[in-house]
Amino acid sequence: MPKSKYAAYAAAAPYFDLVRGALGDGVDGDHFFDVVADNVVYEVLYDIAGWPRVIKGRTALMAAFRGYVDAIALQSADQLIVHNTDDGRTAVIEYEVHGTILATGMKYDNRFCSIIKIEKREITHWRDYMDSLAAWNALTARAR
Repeated sequence: MPKSKYAAYAAAAPYFDLVRGALGDGVDGDHFFDVVADNVVYEVLYDIAGWPRVIKGRTALMAAFRGYVDAIALQSADQLIVHNTDDGRTAVIEYEVHGTILATGMKYDNRFCSIIKIEKREITHWRDYMDSLAAWNALTARAR
């Protein structure tokens, strides 16, 4: 069986699978990175050390997620609620992720709300909100 071109991102697979499933037939492609436009703008409205507030382009987004999977391994993503608006041009998704901070072994649970703009069956803009305190607590906790 051939190795997936996204095998390096396996630690974020629950997130990628949840997003891809949430968007359904509104986008083309099998993997999260397949449905992201080359010129995507991925914006996060929180400050977490090492994660930029605005990422421009699929290549830069893939590089940022390499850092993510080097730091966090997700075991699951759930509690999905999808709100479709604008005849499929905008989706708002609410969800949770559950994983482990690799450096410390600490549990990581977080809630997100993402606003996704879709043009020509690709994600062109992503705006993300999350429980910053949950992330901070997990990332700054000491190993037990």
